Amino acid sequence: MKVAVVGATGLVGSEILTVLAERNFPVTELIPVASERSKGKEIEFKGKKYKVVTPNEAIALKPQVALFSAGGETSTEFAPLFAQAGITVVDNSSAWRMDPSKKLIVPEVNGLELSSEDKIIANPNCSTIQMVVVLKPLHDKYKIKRVVVSTYQSVTGTGVKAVTQLMDERAGKQGEKAYPYEIDLNVIPHIDVFQDNGYTKEEMKMILETNKILGDDSIRVTATTVRIPVMGGHSEAVNIEFENDFDLNEVRAILAEQEGVIVVDDPANLKYPMPKDAHGKDEVLVGRIRRDESQDKTLNLWVVADNLRKGAATNAVQIAELLNKKGLL
Repeated sequence: MKVAVVGATGLVGSEILTVLAERNFPVTELIPVASERSKGKEIEFKGKKYKVVTPNEAIALKPQVALFSAGGETSTEFAPLFAQAGITVVDNSSAWRMDPSKKLIVPEVNGLELSSEDKIIANPNCSTIQMVVVLKPLHDKYKIKRVVVSTYQSVTGTGVKAVTQLMDERAGKQGEKAYPYEIDLNVIPHIDVFQDNGYTKEEMKMILETNKILGDDSIRVTATTVRIPVMGGHSEAVNIEFENDFDLNEVRAILAEQEGVIVVDDPANLKYPMPKDAHGKDEVLVGRIRRDESQDKTLNLWVVADNLRKGAATNAVQIAELLNKKGLL
């Protein structure tokens, strides 16, 4: 299978290549794609070298699937051109997520919705993906009324520039800044741009995408998203109010059975999910499972995942795997 990776030289693009290799996706020819300035650079994949091409050159090479991770502008311009050429696009930007004509897919949650008509498929926001994987089986069992989520997000979610800023600050060096403030030894309650309602775009993504993925606009969601000086994964404190009451042991059992989830919940032995434990893993880790004692039928969870893997690259590759399994590529 010919596979194009658009944005192959970026943080998420590089991770997509790693995940494709690790999961033995049936790549017969890799087409690494980037901007004009990266054209001709060499990318190594499974011991072979491939030259970076431009998006237009990639379309002419007719891959079956194109995994996009090159930002919203690139996706808006080129995803339709790939689709028109009969190439299935899995897009990691926010460009198509809330388009009512496009599916927003987390394979373990709503992968059954995919059909042969879907030529541009949206990959959700990283912080949304890890949360909905945990919410889905609980919603099926107890029906969720409301979710309150606060995130603690890794600098890797911003990209190479942010990682460099953190490392420069830690080393006492001056350098280019990805954030308006220092991130080392600091917490910035601001991810993406502020909207007219006082929420950031990241917070609104979590709210709107959760409803769309779970297919239920009655679920009320509110979010506060925060950048912290950490690498390896995003963490979330999630408070869930249900219509029906629950048993904590049953909750743990339901989560343990959910595909793509690992329960790490043993406070007596100080076992709980942390970003360093999630780093390099494809699963979502969940722990600190406890009843909210201030309100009936309400649960508290702590959810952690590698944002470059399940939050981006792995989810995109899993979508491609599902399309292949269904014979849609």
